[in-house]
Amino acid sequence: MNQTGHISPEAIATKIQQLPALSSIVTELLASMEKDDVDINLIVTKISHDQTLTAKALRLANSSFYGMQYQITSIQEAISVLGFRSVQTLVTTTAIISSFTKNHSSIFDFTVFWRHAIASAICAQEIARFVKINPDKAFTACLLHDIGKLVLITTYEEQYTQVLEQQRQSNMSLSLLENKILGIDHAAVGSALASYWKFPEEMQHAIASHHTISAENNHPLALILHVADAITHALDLTDADDETVPEINDFAWQQLGLTRQACKKIFSRTEMQFEEICAILIA
Repeated sequence: MNQTGHISPEAIATKIQQLPALSSIVTELLASMEKDDVDINLIVTKISHDQTLTAKALRLANSSFYGMQYQITSIQEAISVLGFRSVQTLVTTTAIISSFTKNHSSIFDFTVFWRHAIASAICAQEIARFVKINPDKAFTACLLHDIGKLVLITTYEEQYTQVLEQQRQSNMSLSLLENKILGIDHAAVGSALASYWKFPEEMQHAIASHHTISAENNHPLALILHVADAITHALDLTDADDETVPEINDFAWQQLGLTRQACKKIFSRTEMQFEEICAILIA
């Protein structure tokens, strides 16, 4: 941290490297996101060695989220029925949520954070289906859209608490306050973490830019994250006391072209699946 109280990108990079590492199987799953030649049998074996991860992944595979008519009992079966990309998403999701332990901050509610992240991820997946973007990629990227907040509250708790307290007392957006007080915002920090974890560059960019949509900054995945974030705030699913709804960027909304009928379906499916998935992932 420099003399102005601002946090440098280099300091963030150092803090990120000090966070608990993801398991080797999750790192391998992330690396395989952009590959077509994946040794699925080897990955299945590695996942199966982690009993906690396997149990949660199978609970998610058997949830209404995937709408299976019968019980899936193994990771191999899940891949056969749901496809490798879906299993890759649910295993990665389970591991990432487990990788951040709660601290004792009085102002930052970890449960509310993950409820919003999960709601946004479900919503993003539904939007992605409508606009014909990879729904698994949209789910994972949106799950992480605010992950920079967790990095900041766990590594710079005192300074980030100051940001959150000022936000409660003012009408300024969180990103503006973060940049004013810390010199960096949670989107940039989240993108740095996604880079360290070796997420695809497309996801890194979407996380970094989901609050700064423009005609020049218009990657479809970033548009989906931006709109899904706003929609799930509006649906008020998190049980937060001070829920505020960010304004949706007109350009993002127009580019996605969501019809009224599509919106009704997206809202309904997000609300229908939300509580069950939260019960599995953040119980």
